[in-house]
Amino acid sequence: MGAESNLTYITVDGHVELSKYRYVYFVIVFTAYIVVICSNSTIVCLIVIHKNLHEPMYIFIAALLINSVLYGTNIYPKLLEDFLSERQIISYSACLLQFFLFYTLNGSEILLLSIMSYDRYVSICKPLQYATIMTKTRVSILMVFALTLSACQITVPVILSAETKLCTFNIKGIFCNNAIYGLQCVQSRVLSIYGVVSFINFAVLPLLFIIFTYTKILILVYQSSREVRKKAAETCLPHLIVLICFFCLSVYDIIVARVEASLSKTLRLVMTLQMILYHPLFNPFIYGLKMKEISKHLKRLFCPAKII
Repeated sequence: MGAESNLTYITVDGHVELSKYRYVYFVIVFTAYIVVICSNSTIVCLIVIHKNLHEPMYIFIAALLINSVLYGTNIYPKLLEDFLSERQIISYSACLLQFFLFYTLNGSEILLLSIMSYDRYVSICKPLQYATIMTKTRVSILMVFALTLSACQITVPVILSAETKLCTFNIKGIFCNNAIYGLQCVQSRVLSIYGVVSFINFAVLPLLFIIFTYTKILILVYQSSREVRKKAAETCLPHLIVLICFFCLSVYDIIVARVEASLSKTLRLVMTLQMILYHPLFNPFIYGLKMKEISKHLKRLFCPAKII
């Protein structure tokens, strides 16, 4: 499509009664976006400022929260613009960019969560070797790996989609995700095969790895003292909550392209809003309230008079 892609516009057709509720939608998403930026940035700043939080576990949390801000920034501003516009349109090139960023950030999040599982495994199962395994260099390499691997893998379907002829120009959603495949005249066999490979790389393998690490952790914790179990619960529970919620909501995005015809427009909107609001909005609260050291610094920041 080349130059023509810049002249091709897609209608975003997933909103429900937008003319009636546009200001309600705008206030909800705008408020969520402000909360996402402030809450995630606050915890990231605390981790940067306080030296006792300069540990791999907290560094990975900071990377995850930065990822959440970028994730929200990729989606919310365009949503806010659509709420106030008479026509909800986006150029196909911008749609592909949003698609690229959405899946790159999703992929980096699951890889970061997998790395965090490994970090907890080493910390609990190999505490004496932790300092030699989780060095600053290795932590940096793992974080770069999480972002670059995700970006490289999603580049292929973006390039293939950019060269694919479109037959429809209405996307059944409120932003550009895998629903863009429904715009194409012919479903590419290469894209289908590549999609299966991507699913294995970014869903099946990370999930198996996480199950393996937590199985090891649970076996060790079960055989350990009450104090060890308590410490393991403090550091692992927030991560498990985030993991479970991430995988449950991601299932919707994975299957939406196959079953969207059987879903009502309202249900599709509700599920999509949960998918794009939950992770960036609640991750900082889960880690802020459940991680003891982060919670302590938050109390000192917001309630200094109560800290002795």
